[in-house]
Amino acid sequence: MFEIFNKFRAEDDGAVTVDWVVLTAAIIGLSIAVIAVIADGALDHSTGVGAALNNRDIPNYE
Repeated sequence: MFEIFNKFRAEDDGAVTVDWVVLTAAIIGLSIAVIAVIADGALDHSTGVGAALNNRDIPNYE
């Protein structure tokens, strides 16, 4: 029984795959969080720029 357990414990063929899956999930999660923060800020700035442009008077030289 101990031989089987020691052999199982020594096997590490799938350990790297698990590490990559966890790291990839963390990167994707952080990317989504950063995009959400940037999108809110960009929407605020674009709304402000649009309002400023709508309030400008354009002279008509006819």
